Amino acid sequence: MTTPGTWQKSSFSGGGEGNACIELAAISTTLHLRESDDPTTVLITTPTPLAHLLHGIRAGALTTPLA
Repeated sequence: MTTPGTWQKSSFSGGGEGNACIELAAISTTLHLRESDDPTTVLITTPTPLAHLLHGIRAGALTTPLA
């Protein structure tokens, strides 16, 4: 597996150099996502499923289960 060399920080992550952000890197046809406080765990996907997830989030289709 190829390891991304350049990670891009989400614009929604807030300012500063804190560890509360999502980072994304693109390699060929895949997208790699990681949380900055656990950079060794990487989620690998392609643009279409990620676009569907983001659409669902924006549309309010995702709910949080009751505790």
